[in-house]
Amino acid sequence: MSVIDNAVYVDGKRAAAPDSVDSAVEALQGCRADHSGDAPAFCWIGMLRPGVDEIHQVAAEFGLHALAIEDTVNAHQRPKLERYGSTEFVVLRPARYVDSDEVVEIGEVHLFLGPDFVITVRHATEPQLGEVRDRLEGDPDLLSHGPMAVLYAVLDRVVDDYFPVLDGLQDDIDEIEVQVFRGDPNVSRRIYQLTRQVIAFQRAVEPLQEIFVELRARFAKSGDAPDLELRRAMRDVIDHATRVRERVEGFRDLLGNILTVNSTLVAQRQNEEMTRLTEAGFAQNEQMKRVSSWAAILFAPTLIAGIYGMNFDEMPELHWALGYPMAIGLMLLLGLGLYLAFKHNDWL
Repeated sequence: MSVIDNAVYVDGKRAAAPDSVDSAVEALQGCRADHSGDAPAFCWIGMLRPGVDEIHQVAAEFGLHALAIEDTVNAHQRPKLERYGSTEFVVLRPARYVDSDEVVEIGEVHLFLGPDFVITVRHATEPQLGEVRDRLEGDPDLLSHGPMAVLYAVLDRVVDDYFPVLDGLQDDIDEIEVQVFRGDPNVSRRIYQLTRQVIAFQRAVEPLQEIFVELRARFAKSGDAPDLELRRAMRDVIDHATRVRERVEGFRDLLGNILTVNSTLVAQRQNEEMTRLTEAGFAQNEQMKRVSSWAAILFAPTLIAGIYGMNFDEMPELHWALGYPMAIGLMLLLGLGLYLAFKHNDWL
């Protein structure tokens, strides 16, 4: 069986521990008969990953609504508070930060709250509601408020568990900021992955506001003095949840800004690289112009020397006494002319 704990409470104290779900109602009636009729009594059944048959068994024993049972069977619900007659159906999404994988794991807890019963259904191992039960049993005055006190304690635990998640996300964001300004090429992928984690966490936190608005309205209608401390405690949970929601919204905005800054820095580095390549190309072009200029200057004398080095019998000025000085002078004059032309055009 998936029943983790099953107890009947009278005036905030454990009075019985039924050994099965179907005997819980009988135990509750028996405890009422053994105690004063004015003493508040209710049973609290805690379940972990129950099967479909077990859920339907509980539904039959306590008259739970079919739509709420369908949501529990299917799971994967958004946080919400719905009322079916005298029964409240609450869905919460607890979260925990897994530092080794840098991910946020989102769980799911369903609560059925009736006038004299509470049924908690966990679809994940976290949070440990046994610790919540121990805390309430250590404070009978609080637990004497009945099912609503259990709802408060579970909400308080879920919201308190959000703060370590916030700390883990904050550490990741700080690391990402360092990566961005170091120019880490893999930081864009990490920003995207962390943004997805923040969005998933925000989906678990954001709907709590609707739940608390509904609870505020119901507490405002209640004028019973014994509920005063419970209302104060619930307001404290609401304040904490508001802080969580505001920080999550800030994380999402911050990651958007970081992504924009990273894109700007990447574009800036690309522009700098293009500028560097352009400058390198310009410098290379200048070098090529110089090499080409000197090659042309050296080519002209080589051409003249090559022609007169053919040693043909019939060549102009071959037997002229001034032919050699003329060839040398022509080489120098042509080289000087090319040098001045290239110099004028800033090739040299």
